[in-house]
Amino acid sequence: MGPHKHITLATDFYSASELLPASVFNAMAALAFIASAILALLSIQTPSLKPLLGYLLVTISLVPLVSLFAETRWIASMGGFPVIGSGQGVIKYFALLSIAILFIKPQLPHKQAIWLNIAPVMLVLLWIGGMKFTAIEAKGIEDLVLSSPLMSWMYQLWDVQTTSNLIGVYDLVAVVLLIAAIYYHKLVLPAIVMSGMVFVVTQTFLISFDASISADTLLTSTGHFLIKDLWFIANLILFYLLLKQQSPEKKTA
Repeated sequence: MGPHKHITLATDFYSASELLPASVFNAMAALAFIASAILALLSIQTPSLKPLLGYLLVTISLVPLVSLFAETRWIASMGGFPVIGSGQGVIKYFALLSIAILFIKPQLPHKQAIWLNIAPVMLVLLWIGGMKFTAIEAKGIEDLVLSSPLMSWMYQLWDVQTTSNLIGVYDLVAVVLLIAAIYYHKLVLPAIVMSGMVFVVTQTFLISFDASISADTLLTSTGHFLIKDLWFIANLILFYLLLKQQSPEKKTA
């Protein structure tokens, strides 16, 4: 329903925008996500469908991820890579990709599965957390923070850039804690809570930030960007479950 600029950016990258109307590409994306939701529900009762679901999610993930090679995903005025612009929403597909791989290869070695699930979380916290130290990102999150009853108080204590810096520091500390938790399992819960709060608070913006909701399409591009953080919560749950499955011998190794 309606235009979606991020789909258009992807089709532009693949030189496909002129082949079909934008509404057709929107419908294709919608059908792919709906099909994955249906397969996810069916696979609960029929586990043999999980590999099929995994391959579909791999396709859904790779189409936008490959478009990261497009210059439009980076902020050219700040030197381009690694200063990420519209690609901030795209890198979230790494979370979905990791889940897909686990569906396809459930017998993946335990340590690899652990890193597979936590790597996307660390990537987004490190990358977007690092962006918080730039003026363009500090300004970019200002309206979101102002709308939030959980975060708006920060502007009463600090200016826009300092507030953004503090959020960035929080994100980077969460990354360190997640890495430490892999080797020191007593840190697992604090690490998951600290990093998980980033994504939980993001979901509250869907309520507090009016521009995330559209009367025509339910979610705006901003809303789509925000709701994708649910994938990282899934990564964290899988990370926790995988660590819990480790034997006592491996935990102390």
